[in-house]
Amino acid sequence: MADRPAPARRAAHDRGLVAEDRAAAFLEGAGFTILARRARTPAGEIDLVARQEGLLVFCEVKARGGRDAAAYSLLPRQMRRIAAAAEAWLAARPDLATLDARFDAVLVSGDGVEHIPGAFEMEG
Repeated sequence: MADRPAPARRAAHDRGLVAEDRAAAFLEGAGFTILARRARTPAGEIDLVARQEGLLVFCEVKARGGRDAAAYSLLPRQMRRIAAAAEAWLAARPDLATLDARFDAVLVSGDGVEHIPGAFEMEG
């Protein structure tokens, strides 16, 4: 029988799912169409993939108690992982590879929801 996650880990996972729901709703309200949620690739997971006309957005959702804590929680190693995951995701979808792409962040905190377009850029 598999071990069950610790209660604190399960609670953090649940908070993350709620934050992703809030982020997706926020982006949809801003005119984006959500193409994928928790998109898994061999290189890692992308929280949200969204499209608005000719723009494809790979979005990392960060949930913390305050806006600054959420903003500072996006680390360089995570940015590299997300960029690699986006490359893998696009390789499986050549029909979307011609769109402009951007890496955004959505911060979810007690201060509300904040969308940061172009939060980081892909290296290379």
